[in-house]
Amino acid sequence: MAECCLVRGRELAQALGSVHGAPSQLASLSLAHCSSLKPRPELEHQASGTKDPCPEPQGPSLLMLRALQELDLTACSKLTDASLAKVLQFPQLRQLSLSLLPELTDKGLVAVARGCPSLEHLALSHCSRVSDKGWAQAASSWPRLQHLNLSSCSQLTEQTLDAIGQACRQLRVLDVTMCPGINMAAVRHFQAQLPQVSCVQSRFVGGADLTLTL
Repeated sequence: MAECCLVRGRELAQALGSVHGAPSQLASLSLAHCSSLKPRPELEHQASGTKDPCPEPQGPSLLMLRALQELDLTACSKLTDASLAKVLQFPQLRQLSLSLLPELTDKGLVAVARGCPSLEHLALSHCSRVSDKGWAQAASSWPRLQHLNLSSCSQLTEQTLDAIGQACRQLRVLDVTMCPGINMAAVRHFQAQLPQVSCVQSRFVGGADLTLTL
């Protein structure tokens, strides 16, 4: 459904997450560049204040897609921290893209980490409001992370690399291209922390145009 720019929350939830006959075996869903998706009750769990990490949705909801393993929300620019926190509660999700979400902040990142702890592939490129503070809280929730794209995340520094290096010990590929707060010394230190990382994309980091590959 990528680039279906007229798809809206109500119809999407009814089609994919109807309580009666939900496509529970759906494993992969791309909503990339669906620019009309925005925060609204039809996309969110209706019961407020729930402590259940896997809540049962009340009415049509994407939360019915229990088997979902891959989700692409790239450039769904109207999604906010609050909507992501309520929708992204998929313990089995393996691959997620939240690139080009201008409203995503540290609060949303931490909520996603708690709701999707099994991620192996995560893309957060051009999320300019995510900072070291968010990663300090989120990294420990993603011990299975193997591929991470943080390109053009302008607020990140070597503190984020340190947090990832300590918590995400299975990481294999990292992209920090165009991250002005991360220099080549920090990249080399990260490589030393995680020698199993096979590739660190670091073009235009610290003024350099370089890709480190082991």
